Amino acid sequence: MGAMKIRPAASVRGPVGVPGDKSISHRAAMIASLAEGRSRIEYFADSEDCASTLRCLSQLGVKVERDGDSVSIDGVGMTGFSQPTEPHDCGNSGTTMRLLAGILAAQPIKTKLTGDDSLRKRPMRRIIEPLTQMGAKIHAADGRAPLNIEGGPLRGIEYEMPVASAQLKSCLLLAGLNAEGETAVIERVRTRDHSERVLRSFGVEVEERPFRGGRRISVAGGQTLKSQVFTVPGDVSSAAFFVAAAAALPGSMITIENLGLNPTRAALLDLVRLFGARIEVSDTREVCGEPVVDVTVRGGPEALETAKNGRVEGSTVANLIDEIPILAVLGTQLRGGLEIRDASELRVKESDRIASVVENLRRMGATVEERPDGLRVETSILYGCEVDSFGDHRIAMAFAVAGLLAKGETTIKGADCAAVSFPNFFEMLDSVAVR
Repeated sequence: MGAMKIRPAASVRGPVGVPGDKSISHRAAMIASLAEGRSRIEYFADSEDCASTLRCLSQLGVKVERDGDSVSIDGVGMTGFSQPTEPHDCGNSGTTMRLLAGILAAQPIKTKLTGDDSLRKRPMRRIIEPLTQMGAKIHAADGRAPLNIEGGPLRGIEYEMPVASAQLKSCLLLAGLNAEGETAVIERVRTRDHSERVLRSFGVEVEERPFRGGRRISVAGGQTLKSQVFTVPGDVSSAAFFVAAAAALPGSMITIENLGLNPTRAALLDLVRLFGARIEVSDTREVCGEPVVDVTVRGGPEALETAKNGRVEGSTVANLIDEIPILAVLGTQLRGGLEIRDASELRVKESDRIASVVENLRRMGATVEERPDGLRVETSILYGCEVDSFGDHRIAMAFAVAGLLAKGETTIKGADCAAVSFPNFFEMLDSVAVR
């Protein structure tokens, strides 16, 4: 895999165009495939993960046409998928595998879901067990991919999630669309609600109500989905790298238009604002059920110097799980450092993100302590060196920002994995770096 060299920057300034939200793009494509008629999805994420979803849908007989960032999908209805002739390669995308498994469990076909080495190591028992309770037939050695699915009739269940996982919740709700009766998911910690919002946009009735100190989300089987013209907002997880860079470098100012700011994703801006960055949110509106805003970020050490000892823990972590690597990098610039706890889910992402972040920060000279469920990083001067992406797109991008903050040049091994979520990330970062 290719290496990327990053030179230090004095500031970052200018407009930033982030990709369409990856999480929403996955869901919009899958749900459109279940609708009746042609849907058009605008500003579809230009990422390898979302390309994996489109490829899998095409293998199932769904007509998919792509023109730039616009994707047209001819829905086949609730049970209209064709028997595929080859396994579905989900690449590096856990979202593709877990959500598609929920849909395929109810289809009258046999399918096999596999992926790259990293994806085949990630835990799938968390979806296999509840889908089996619904009547699904899934075979997987040691609870990991490949998943061999023999689709058939499902029955609705009420399931309390043992882990805070939007992918697990979404998998079960999508399975519930074709199940007999009601399927309900109970979550103690609120997770991203993109699936619920996209389902409503396509005409599905989704019920949500407080339940035992958490939330109960349910769908009834047998509903008909209606094709839509759907616009995907900008991805806040991709924006996080530019927000952190602007917060940490003096004299910075970046602007991001059409940014999705779902309430379950807004914690990033709230936290960085708490750390001392100046963040202005304007032109708030709703697009296809999602809140969308324009954001301007100004910062620099003179702002971060006012921040107190930072902590990220508890229920907040579930809504910051993708941003933890870049927040750890930003923590090196905070007075008092940053402590991250209750984030053990990071151990089973594309890499062990806790270990990956700790190793790279130590290589760059940071003082950091690894914990079973997180880490603590102290205020540190970073020095350019060779770091490793560990094949993880968010690690590659987080340490590109660290390279801007460091003294001397930083080389990122395997940097091309950033294309999993943000293909032109390095070009965009270089375009706003002032040296």
